[in-house]
Amino acid sequence: MSETAARTVPAAPRPALLSFLGGVGTVTGSKFLVESDHARILVDCGLFQGFANLRRRNRERFARDAADVRAVVVTHAHLDHCGYLPRLVRQGFRGPILATPHTARLAEIVLRDSAHLQTEAARHANEHGWSKHRPAKPLYDDTDVDKTLSFFDPVPVGADVEIMRGTRLTLHHGGHILGSAWARLTLEDGHTLAVSGDLGRPGHPLLLPPEPFSGADALL
Repeated sequence: MSETAARTVPAAPRPALLSFLGGVGTVTGSKFLVESDHARILVDCGLFQGFANLRRRNRERFARDAADVRAVVVTHAHLDHCGYLPRLVRQGFRGPILATPHTARLAEIVLRDSAHLQTEAARHANEHGWSKHRPAKPLYDDTDVDKTLSFFDPVPVGADVEIMRGTRLTLHHGGHILGSAWARLTLEDGHTLAVSGDLGRPGHPLLLPPEPFSGADALL
């Protein structure tokens, strides 16, 4: 191959990097970051819940520049999978939030309720002086939630959508709660990643059962 031809051959994409930013060492705060040459995608964006040392992690700055995250995929609308979204938006995230239509609708209810409870807790702490923060402030408020909801981009179950160049997403029924899904990502290097979220069981009177897992290079 000539030197000129060699310069025109595109370099093979580097393998994607997978970082566990939550949902490890504890069952809450699910956040899985996939970084490749052309994409930085967060799968789930949940709040840490439980003991105070876990909840304090919600106030830490996100592990990457939030503005550099290109998209978020949400498997379902429980708080430990979607509750950090307004915090991420407050730090500069401006990409699409991809979820099933039912998850998008339920997430609005969950996030507004979360903002209300946090605002009430901050007010009570300021009135009675039980917080070390002066003044105590909520993680996020209704304004943050309104902005977050504007980024939701519902994806039908079973649809194969291109999130960005060379990176595709398919959501499959998860059977956990209304709208829940497990997610399959196909990256530009050809590798596939499946993330279960939380799965339900067959025979539920209201929910479709989880769709069978069809294989991937990595499974969370």
